[in-house]
Amino acid sequence: MLNQTENSFHALLGSDHIRSATPGDAVSGVQPQLILEPATEQQLATTLRLANESRLAVIPRGGATKLGWGNRPSRADLILSTARLNKVLEHAWADLTVIVEAGCTIRALQQALAQHGQRLAIDPLWPERATIGGILSVNDSGTLRLRFGALRDLIIGVTIALADGTLASSGGKVVKNVAGYDLPKLVTGALGTLGVITRAVFRLHPAPRHARSFSIPTANLQDTQRLVLAIQDSKLAHVALQSCFSAGTAPSIDILFEGTEVGLAAQAAQLRALCGTAQVSEAPPTVWEARQELWSFSNSAETAVAKIGTLPTDLARTVELLGKAADSAHLRWMSVVYATGLGWLRLEGSSDNLHPALTTLRADLDKIGGSLILLHRPAPLPAFDAWGPPGDSLPLMKSVKRQLDPASTLNPGRFLGGI
Repeated sequence: MLNQTENSFHALLGSDHIRSATPGDAVSGVQPQLILEPATEQQLATTLRLANESRLAVIPRGGATKLGWGNRPSRADLILSTARLNKVLEHAWADLTVIVEAGCTIRALQQALAQHGQRLAIDPLWPERATIGGILSVNDSGTLRLRFGALRDLIIGVTIALADGTLASSGGKVVKNVAGYDLPKLVTGALGTLGVITRAVFRLHPAPRHARSFSIPTANLQDTQRLVLAIQDSKLAHVALQSCFSAGTAPSIDILFEGTEVGLAAQAAQLRALCGTAQVSEAPPTVWEARQELWSFSNSAETAVAKIGTLPTDLARTVELLGKAADSAHLRWMSVVYATGLGWLRLEGSSDNLHPALTTLRADLDKIGGSLILLHRPAPLPAFDAWGPPGDSLPLMKSVKRQLDPASTLNPGRFLGGI
């Protein structure tokens, strides 16, 4: 079927924007056949319609920084790239909104916004390569979520290409626009299984005049949790707060303030008063790269990276479970947990021990209302489900999938419950 449709792709896109896939284009070990790069939203929508009519499986791709997240696709015929949809279409700086195409990188967008002293208040992984469509699909907000909210709070409009070739839009560039079906929130975090994002509209925030980071070492897990909760319950106006843990190393807390120099000095004084005898030292901005450093490993076959979720009041208990599961399986571990209760975990060691450790840890977290999602999957670990138990929402999610992508053309099998 692909051979019959390929001529239509060439006629639509031009031969310069179609190529055969290489082993480097494989998605979790599944090899596609063609890479397609449309130049416009309409080209992308038409390409998707042709693929859908030919029953070809389509994997949307932006910067490919998180293409391995989720389960292995059950099929992968085509990679549909948004690389050429990379423009900032409209920056309404007076309204604090921006319209941007899905293939624009986060760094390119932030540089454009900075010309008017504004920003999209997120700090996702690999901003120099990650794209707007990609971070929306995996819902990667970063540490600033504590102060400014998640991507679902910042996105106010979206256009997506549905599998049948329809370009569907919802929301608008006015911050208070709440009319209509909430498509922006629906596609955020859907892993590209409902449609291919072609453009998005965001609310913006002013860029900070100054920023200061501080680090606070703590004696043990209980002290870490106590201090984190105390900071959260205080009148400090921090914009980010994270705790770092690893085997054999004392925990530490990092906190970020933004504002004027006078305001930052006052915040620092309040922080030191709150921490009492604990040592508070100024830290470089690189402390906020802790989550990205979890991805700096040499042996992909013996490393797993997972996203964990817990209640902030269960921080100490959760980290105890992480250490227990790792130590029992003779694995090295590192973790970064934000004040919101979202965290990231790296486990390293024998691939034979990773599966039982992850299985045990997921079950233990589930007992206390937490969760574990596997992001980086070592090659010897194909059978471990990335998402875990789907819960009561699965029937509704399947119903939405059937309405928007009835042939399961987009990212088949990759999302929760095999969607």
